Amino acid sequence: MKDTNHIRIGNGYDVHRLAEGLDFWLGGCRVAHTKGCVAHSDGDVLIHALCDALLGAAALRDVGYHFPDTDAEYKGIDSKKLLAETMALVRKAGYGVVNADTIVCLQTPKIKDYIPDMRQTLATVMQIAESQLSIKATTTEQLGFEGREEGISAYAVVLLETVSL
Repeated sequence: MKDTNHIRIGNGYDVHRLAEGLDFWLGGCRVAHTKGCVAHSDGDVLIHALCDALLGAAALRDVGYHFPDTDAEYKGIDSKKLLAETMALVRKAGYGVVNADTIVCLQTPKIKDYIPDMRQTLATVMQIAESQLSIKATTTEQLGFEGREEGISAYAVVLLETVSL
């Protein structure tokens, strides 16, 4: 049966534990903080959620399938490289990004001043206009693992459309 879907939506979610003394990468930018994400890669939850949303919308499985944390090739990798590879897979499948909407859940640090740089960085990697990408942040009012500053989570939703190859 031929796929006649011209638009596709996908959602993504990622979470990482925080620990003292690690670099904190978010949205492709280094954020000043005393804690960073415990992860096989650089632990950029925003990029990982975005990759999962992109892959899901294109029905290409998930980030763990394409970039397994059991593969030494991805140990400490810059997640921007994962996003670039994900975008190549999405484009190869015949899709382009209409827009992406993301939210980061963390108690501290406040990231509002980093968001413009994150948008610029991610839009460049994704080869889309900044106007196609939204990044929001929220605290959890000191509730849950994010509120206790034990971890960070991110959600992403993307809309893809078929493009002429």
